[in-house]
Amino acid sequence: MLKKAYLILFISAIANTAALAQQSLDVNFNGFGFLDNREYKAFVPRSRTYSGTRTMLDFGLNLDSLNHFIVGANALHEFGAQPFFGRVDPVAYYKYTGTKWNFYAGEFPRQGLLDNYPRALLNDTLRYYRPNVEGLLARYQTENFTETGWIDWVSRQTATRREQFLFGFSGIYKPNAYGPFYLSHYFFLMHDAGAEISVPNDHINDNGAGEIKLGLDFSHKTVLDSLTFEAGGLFSLERERGVDGFKTPAGFVFTAFASYHKFALYEEFYHGQGSTVVYGDSYYSKPTYNRIDIIYTPFLFDRIKGQFVASFHFSPGNLNDNQEVFRISYDLGRKVLKRFSQD
Repeated sequence: MLKKAYLILFISAIANTAALAQQSLDVNFNGFGFLDNREYKAFVPRSRTYSGTRTMLDFGLNLDSLNHFIVGANALHEFGAQPFFGRVDPVAYYKYTGTKWNFYAGEFPRQGLLDNYPRALLNDTLRYYRPNVEGLLARYQTENFTETGWIDWVSRQTATRREQFLFGFSGIYKPNAYGPFYLSHYFFLMHDAGAEISVPNDHINDNGAGEIKLGLDFSHKTVLDSLTFEAGGLFSLERERGVDGFKTPAGFVFTAFASYHKFALYEEFYHGQGSTVVYGDSYYSKPTYNRIDIIYTPFLFDRIKGQFVASFHFSPGNLNDNQEVFRISYDLGRKVLKRFSQD
């Protein structure tokens, strides 16, 4: 049903294209460097240093102001690794950009579309090692309301590989577009099925999570540049078909963010039942978890951003886990290479 809905939307977008504008060919170059050191006594296998650079180059063919085709590559180099590019992810997708509807189909960047998901659901290392969504995404947005639905294939089924895909939706509603109050929600579920050749005692697994939060945004309404508070519930869905039914651990989550010029402070607190979310942050498997980020942005230019983050993680029995991160991102923007006249 979900696949059919996206297909109908895709055909509708093509069929209802507005009058053609001048066609053009453009190019974009962007990327980021990262050094992410994690001292996790609570999760020794994840106590490691992630470091490297991501660079992406792509070319876009703009048929008009609504319809675009983009082709390129996103390459990862981890410092000290051989060969130099350990992984190159293809970028190839169609994009429809209407007034209210946006639609993506193919292999397209996660950044700017799904990177706002809470870490409890989709952890932040996806930006390092899986920067693209491989599938479909649709977004509807008005002044008061935004909703995004998506599906992302992780593994295609073969004789030896499992079939795995994620699907989800997220959105935000503001009763008053200029008021502080808003309601947000995030959800995803991973479907994990077996390979074509069945294995004894192997079962289909479903694993996912969701958050529903009430928020207050006082950004630019105080002496601070940003000031937001969110509180709500976190739940997960965990099932091994044929073995048990859905397990639904849940708990309370609270976040606060404040920034002033180059400095920012982020606070996140969770209390409840521990959840095992395959793509989520492992700390939420604990019944209580508190995270504090101290953020410093030494330079922020038009297309370049450099940021230091010192994170402190507190969970039962582990009160001195910490993390030090430096990231620099850059985006040269889309530059027109050639314009084509209409026939």
